[in-house]
Amino acid sequence: MNNVLAWLGFDSAKHKVRTELMAGLTTFLTMSYILAVNPLILGETGMDKGALFSATVVAAAIATLVMAFYARMPFALASGMGLNAFFAYTLVLTLGYTWQEALAAVLFEGIVFILLTIFKVREAIVNAIPLNLRYSISVGIGLFIAYIGLKNGGIIVGSEATVTALGAWTPTSTIAAMGVLLGGVLMALNVRGALFYTIILMTILGIPFGVTQIPEGFSLVSLPASLSSVALHMDFSRFLSLDINYYIVVFTLLLMDLFDTLGTLIGASTSAGMADPKTGRIHGLNRALMADAIGTTVGALCGTSTVTTYVESTTGIAAGGRTGLTSFTVAMLFLLALFFSPLFLIIPSAATTSALVLVGVLMIKTITKIDFTDFTETVPCFITILTMPFTASISEGIVLGMLSYVIIKVCTGHHRQLSPVMYVLAAFFLLKYLVVLF
Repeated sequence: MNNVLAWLGFDSAKHKVRTELMAGLTTFLTMSYILAVNPLILGETGMDKGALFSATVVAAAIATLVMAFYARMPFALASGMGLNAFFAYTLVLTLGYTWQEALAAVLFEGIVFILLTIFKVREAIVNAIPLNLRYSISVGIGLFIAYIGLKNGGIIVGSEATVTALGAWTPTSTIAAMGVLLGGVLMALNVRGALFYTIILMTILGIPFGVTQIPEGFSLVSLPASLSSVALHMDFSRFLSLDINYYIVVFTLLLMDLFDTLGTLIGASTSAGMADPKTGRIHGLNRALMADAIGTTVGALCGTSTVTTYVESTTGIAAGGRTGLTSFTVAMLFLLALFFSPLFLIIPSAATTSALVLVGVLMIKTITKIDFTDFTETVPCFITILTMPFTASISEGIVLGMLSYVIIKVCTGHHRQLSPVMYVLAAFFLLKYLVVLF
């Protein structure tokens, strides 16, 4: 037993088993909403929801186990919010790629990340992108996720006059609105697992309203659904066709996952005192990045969107988790959930509105870190934030934000603030629009 704990970085002189286990339970409860939300979002592409549930669980469990035994850090991984929305709503439903082609992009992303991590260049790539733009990407994704949640819950609807308008008060929109308020109250009261509890309560409340549909022969426990309909179904034809738009999609996935992962790992480790107080360096950071890269690769093979390190891991760290035992606990709880798929799959989209909106709230908090005193920074950031929800495209927000950043800096004589990488990226993005124009 002690040998196994040692593999997880556990030291009985410094750590307590009970604390690590409770930290793992806390993290799982906080992030477990993904088991309900991910199949719903990716299911919009036509993928089988039962298989998606299994894929979400398996990918999360494997990635988190790698984090536990290889990185020995208390972080959990699963299909990322925002990244799954990008997969479903931008790649497939907006740009028209098949979900098989989207999975190929995710697999390629994971393989590239493995190589970049081996050669320790992920940090160098991040350093080339302006800090304010990184923050604005997070804010824009948060607004986009919240927009999707409000739309799925019927709180807002399409309108010819104003594009969107307040929807009618139907049982669906009522459940969705109540969920947002309840989730907000529980989060304000620091209730661990607030999003998870809110989804469950709204699902139960939706039964008498007719919002939650319980199929005939419903059983709480069942054998896991087969992965066969989604696993290993990547289509690489777009890579061979030299589709520039597709390459931009892949690059966008790389950037999104890159920023999400590094931000979570560095921010959480620093706040928990896990970073060197003098240098700020985090012991085992490259191992954690490798776990993330392997998670994305395995996730694509299983049939789900990009797997990333979850910011909700900070709740487990706040509860005292410091070793791989915390992440090991999360992985085991994910595998246990594999046998309760019927429960998660009856959850209506209205019940998950709260999770989407409140995760948007968490992501938008980084807006306070943006420097609004410099217009050469503010305008590109605003373009990035505004474009994502208004065009329902995360990739367009990133492309236009970075392109406008370079143009404004050059035109105002601040070109020395730009790295060579930014010029290359701007040229790449400009080429995208020129190809479409001509």
